[in-house]
Amino acid sequence: MKLSHFNFELPEELLAEYPAENRDESRLMVLNRKEQTIEHKMFKDIIDYFDEKDVMILNNTKVFPARLFGNKEKTGARIEVFLLRELNQEQRLWDVLVDPARKIRIGNKLYFGEDETLVAEVIDNTTSRGRTLRFLYDGSYQEFRIKLQELGETPLPKYIKREVEPEDEERYQTIYAKNEGAVAAPTAGLHFSKHLLKRLEIKGVDFAEVTLHVGLGTFNPVEVEDLSKHKMDSEELKIEAKAVETINKAQKEKRRICAVGTTAMRAIESSVSSSGTLNEVEGWTNKFIFPPYDFSIANAMITNFHTPKSTLLMMVSAFAGHDFIKKAYDEAVKEKYKFYSYGDAMLII
Repeated sequence: MKLSHFNFELPEELLAEYPAENRDESRLMVLNRKEQTIEHKMFKDIIDYFDEKDVMILNNTKVFPARLFGNKEKTGARIEVFLLRELNQEQRLWDVLVDPARKIRIGNKLYFGEDETLVAEVIDNTTSRGRTLRFLYDGSYQEFRIKLQELGETPLPKYIKREVEPEDEERYQTIYAKNEGAVAAPTAGLHFSKHLLKRLEIKGVDFAEVTLHVGLGTFNPVEVEDLSKHKMDSEELKIEAKAVETINKAQKEKRRICAVGTTAMRAIESSVSSSGTLNEVEGWTNKFIFPPYDFSIANAMITNFHTPKSTLLMMVSAFAGHDFIKKAYDEAVKEKYKFYSYGDAMLII
């Protein structure tokens, strides 16, 4: 399939600037692949589609406040620094994106905070907007990380045009977030409330946690018409024995196994054995899933409504069928479903 197959017109008013007041009261579109039917529900109705011993796979990554604002030495120009990943703990080296990038060259220093106790030196250019920074801070590593937390801001996606609000720190995080390392939330999970998780647990649904630290690569635009030529950025991945055991048992018993989000799906599809079961893994994945693709583990999926031409939309199309997703998205636009991170959800069974 080609890039142009994944384009569609999205009215601007359907971009969600805020989430539903109660997490589990966003809207839910349910797609049944076998029957080719579409139902309209509330997210909390998801419990009706799962039985005892079914499994939900959750990505327990935690978003860190990755957006910093500093001032360039001498000129005092305000520069946005987006932390992507830590390269070296001891030397405090980080991969970052800077904006505006044209002003930032190797050797430049940036000062952060009113007291300017945190300084960063640019030591390399990695891409047009990418730089490697060495942070200079007079304190222990622990104190340095606390300082980053203090100065950093919740990294809301760029299409949310409003200012970041204090509430975003909590609402742009899943309630099961544990392992810090993501620069974007695994947004399908944002719809779960503590109450809904408890109800699913009481019903006997099992949960398996995996960790995939969402990077900006997930959202990088695809710029080649031939999808086989697109390269995904690598993201850090960890799947432990406990999750493997839960998922493989459910697979053997032919239970419903639901990946909560595209990142959970990428995580499990990145570690499939030759016999089609899940393996433990600790490493990195740059797996890019687009149609046609045979999924090995999950037979259900929860996801949000995604941007035109995005790798996320391509994965969902591979899972549900391209024509069916096209029909569902046409209906979502007609019925005024909200799109993207804080938007509504879809369950594909």
